[in-house]
Amino acid sequence: MSGLVGKKIGMTSLFDENGKNIPCTIIEAGPCTVTQVKNNEKDGYRSIQISFEEKKKKLTNKSLLGHFENAKTTPKKKSMEFKGFEKNLNLGDKVNVDIFEVGEYVDISSISKGKGFQGVVKRHGFRGVGQATHGQHNRLRAPGSIGAASYPAKVFKGMKMAGRMGGKKVKVLNLKIFKILPQKNILIIKGAVPGHNNSYLKIEK
Repeated sequence: MSGLVGKKIGMTSLFDENGKNIPCTIIEAGPCTVTQVKNNEKDGYRSIQISFEEKKKKLTNKSLLGHFENAKTTPKKKSMEFKGFEKNLNLGDKVNVDIFEVGEYVDISSISKGKGFQGVVKRHGFRGVGQATHGQHNRLRAPGSIGAASYPAKVFKGMKMAGRMGGKKVKVLNLKIFKILPQKNILIIKGAVPGHNNSYLKIEK
């Protein structure tokens, strides 16, 4: 499927044709450069790798420098692979936001915001004990019993407990393209997308 590598700029709100205020995410998408073309004969499957955003040569290791030189382009910060791209592209070709149309639906994936170590109320939506009476002291956000006794004498794997939250790959499906600014390579998406500001996104048609 076709797509682009982009960067989340931030959020705003715009009015639609009915005067309704719509929350939107602004994404800088491209221009991206084709840095690798894989085929069935050599790699066993067909795909293309596209790369986004310039990177200083002195900050790029030698193996990546050679990789980008083969594609006849400058070093890039982020590279991602797309299978089943609609266009036939060659090394060094540019891909821009003109592959998308207003009103089209896309899937966007990124690394979600890290929330650190969180309790069960925030992490899993527990309600806590719910009362501060009848001998309950500082238990309003506690997990309660975890169900282990002399049998099975252990805690089952996967038990919902406190722990590190966020910082995982998240994919949101069917986000509508609200507006495109081709001169600035900007996509405006209806709704929120995963990741913090300036995080890299994979945008797929």
